[in-house]
Parts: sequence; structure tokens; C-alpha cells
Amino acid sequence: MSLFKSVATFGGLTFISRITGFLRDMVLANLLGASAMADAFVVAFKLPNLFRSLFAEGAFTSAFVPLFSQKLVAEGKKKSIFFAAQAISVLVVIVGLFVVLFEIGMPYVVDILAPGFYNDAGKSELAVELCRITFPFLLLISIVSFQGGILNSFEKFAAPAAAPIILNLTMIFSAYVFVPFMPTAAHGIALGITVAGFLEILWLNVFLRQIDVRIHPYMHIIKIMRNPEIETLFKRIAPGVIGAGIYQINMVVDTILVSLVGTGAISWLYYANRLQQLPLGVVGAAISVALLPILSKYLKSGDLDNARHTQDRAVEYGLLLSFPAAVLLIVLADPIVKLLFQHGKFTQTDALMTANAVVAYSIGLPVYVMTKALMPNFFARGDTVTPVKYGAVVFVTNLIFNLMLMRYYGHVGIAMATTISAFVSLLQYVLGLKKRGFWSFTIKLLKKMGKIIVASILMGVFVLVVNNIILYCYPDYTERKISLFAVLCFLGIIALAFFMFIATMMSIINYREILQIMRRKNG
Repeated sequence: MSLFKSVATFGGLTFISRITGFLRDMVLANLLGASAMADAFVVAFKLPNLFRSLFAEGAFTSAFVPLFSQKLVAEGKKKSIFFAAQAISVLVVIVGLFVVLFEIGMPYVVDILAPGFYNDAGKSELAVELCRITFPFLLLISIVSFQGGILNSFEKFAAPAAAPIILNLTMIFSAYVFVPFMPTAAHGIALGITVAGFLEILWLNVFLRQIDVRIHPYMHIIKIMRNPEIETLFKRIAPGVIGAGIYQINMVVDTILVSLVGTGAISWLYYANRLQQLPLGVVGAAISVALLPILSKYLKSGDLDNARHTQDRAVEYGLLLSFPAAVLLIVLADPIVKLLFQHGKFTQTDALMTANAVVAYSIGLPVYVMTKALMPNFFARGDTVTPVKYGAVVFVTNLIFNLMLMRYYGHVGIAMATTISAFVSLLQYVLGLKKRGFWSFTIKLLKKMGKIIVASILMGVFVLVVNNIILYCYPDYTERKISLFAVLCFLGIIALAFFMFIATMMSIINYREILQIMRRKNG
């Protein structure tokens, strides 16, 4: 399967996942608002996700997928599945012990993660209760990520991309199924998170069986650990864990600092980040997930020309899809936040605070996506050490700018620090790949990128002018949900049409080439 098809498949389903995620967040905003209960729930929701990159989507998957893909090419399906079964057995034991330890020490974990809760006993106790309900999700989602890694190696991207939809729908249904029987709405939705983990495992197991992959766990963990292949896997994981750990520490630092800003700040930043995650998840994650097994196979077979060409296309697709999205989020942040979240307990002030953070995050969106596109170039070569070094620099940068900017800009300053750190991260990857001779920008690619940026800015100016005309004619259109929805739909349609027109005139998009790729079975 070509990179274009892989990204389209994964990205399309991830887009549906993000849409259901917005429906979920609308339910959360309506039930919880930006209250103390909402802040406690966000901490409980973020806690297992802080560590999922450490144990699953980050270090483990980045080390496992290249080894599994290369083993699949070199030794066949049977031996690669045996290797996978041994790997998941070790992963489950390690993560399971980690979950048990955290469940026991959860009060201390909450004190560290959200020190701003310390002087509010009720808020702190609620956060501890909710974290204990949600934290088992870490073990379940680690298994899900492992299953997804195997399916991606077989170029089956649809089922793993659809798995998060289950989480979103389960959380929505939990508002009506579990909430009526729980002490608070937050308890009911927290329970839905853990239930969703079980459902996602069952979902992916169906698709593993369709390609005749059955993973049988092994109990002799000590014996497995002595296997040279497992030793190689964990040697590659070790620096990845440190690298993912640095990233997660960054996240923890952000949560700690924003908890000190005041009630509501955690929620404002959460909802702003959710908006940014729509294009980042659809484009960045899709490219990163699709690129890793494809690059691994090209490098294993020594096809360096195709590897470089695939990397070029990944960067191009990333910018083509993320830069226009970033421009629209910046221009329309306020009406988008009002439409999605301003109802129930989520006030107009909450919407304004969230919109300000959306703008700060969106400036760095294309940079995040490009970094996601370059990162697999190291992992596909088995180099998990270099990203760790880059992560350490990003951590220090983020901490310094957090402390500098939050004093003057509060939660928006924390979002700004995250964006600045993203630029530093991208610069490191670009210079690092060029220095090692792995990849560098070509003149052709730079010209294409310049055209994409110009087309996106022109589109942003056009949408801003049209929006201001509408505001002049109908100054209160943002106060009514129906008119707000209608105007945003109209702006979205004309923005897309305008960008497609400019992109065609500037030869950014070649429709014939896209149709040829879609018609080919393997591109």
C-alpha cells in the first residue's frame, strides 16, 4: 500500500474518531463545565494517557514495529508472530505491576501531578477516586496499541484507526448509562473510560483473527527475557522510554503549572488542546503510523531512493493538510469554541479563555506535524537514542518558557511555551537528519512548501474578510447556535473551495496523480 493510501485510510478514520471526540467533549462541557469537578476529571483522564506513550504508542511501538516489520520480511509470518507473543507477555507484566503500584500510591501521585489541588481537600479526594477508576485503562490501551502495531505492519490501518471511536462513544453512552447510578457525573464517565479499553481489545482481536494472527501469552517471563531478540527489543525500548519519559514529564510539568493558575485553567487548556488534536491526530499521527512500517521495509531491502522519496511525500502531505487547518483555527478560534463548548455549565468566559489558548497552540500545529513526519526516519533505522537527546532539549526549552510566560499570560503562556518547544524540536530533527545523510530538503520540496504556505495565508485572509463582513451585517450571529453553525459551515465550504482553487492554480495539487495513486493496488 502506498503512503498516500495508508495516510488516507488512517487519517480518514482518525478524522471520524476526532469528530466523535468533539461530541464527547461537548457532553463533558455540558455536564462538567470548567468547574473544580471538571479539573479533577481532566487530571484523571490525562493520567493514563500520560503514560500510554511511555509504555505503548511511544517507546514500545517505535521499537517493536520496525523489528516486527523487518522480521516479517526476512523470516515470515510464523516466526514474527512468535516474537510478538513473547513481547506482549513481557509488556503486560511490566505495565500490570506499574498500574498496581500507582493504584496504591494514588494520593501521592495526585499531589505531585496537581499541587494546586492540595489546599482543596474535596477536589483532591475526588481526583484520587477518579484516577483509581481510570488508571487501569493504561494496561488495556497498551495491549490495544500492541495489537494496532501488528495490524499496521500487515498494512491494515483501518481497524486501529477506528479503535478510538469506541472510547469516545463509550464515554458518551456512559453519561446516560453509568452516570445516573454514580456519586457524580465525573465518576460515571471515568468508569466508561476503563470499559472502553476492554471493548477496544475485543475489536482489534476480531481483525487479527481475520489475518490469522493469534497471540498466545507466555508465562515464563524470565526465560523470554533471555531471548536475544527480546533483549534487542528492550535495548531499543530503553532510550525510547527515556525519550517518551521526557515528553511525559513535559506534560506533567504543564499540568502542575496550570493547576497553579486557578480553577478552570486545566479545563481551558484541555479543551483548547482537543481542538488542536483534530488536525494533529488526523494528519500527524496518520503520517507517523503509516510511514514507520513503510520506511522500515524500504531500508531493510536497501531501497534508499524510495525511502527518501517516501519521506519527501510525508513532509509534503503533512504541511498540505496541517497549514490550512492551523490558519483556519487561528482565524475562527472564537466562533468554533463557542459552537462546540459554550453550553450548559461552560460559560462565555470559559469560551474566551479556551479560544485564546487555541490560537497559541495552532501556531505550532504545522511544526508538530512535520516533526511527526520526520521522527520515524530515526526509529526505522533502529536509532531510538537520538530522539531522546532531542527530547531533553525540548524539555528544558518548554520548562524555561513555561516559567517565563505563565507569569504574564497564565494558561495561554503555557500553550505558547509548548509551541516554541515544537519549533526547537523540528529544527533538531531537520539538522540531525541532514548531518547523518539520512534526508534533507530538496529545492523541489521547499518550493512546494512555500506555495502551500502562501495559498493557506491567502485563504486565511479571504475567510477573515468574509467573516468580518458577516459580523458587520449580523453582529450577534455568534450568540445563537443555529446561525453560528450555519455561518461556520458556510465559511468552511468557501475556505475549502478557495484553497483548492489557489492550490490548483499554483500547481500544488495534481488531481490526475492522486487518481492514479488511488487506482493502483500498490503505489
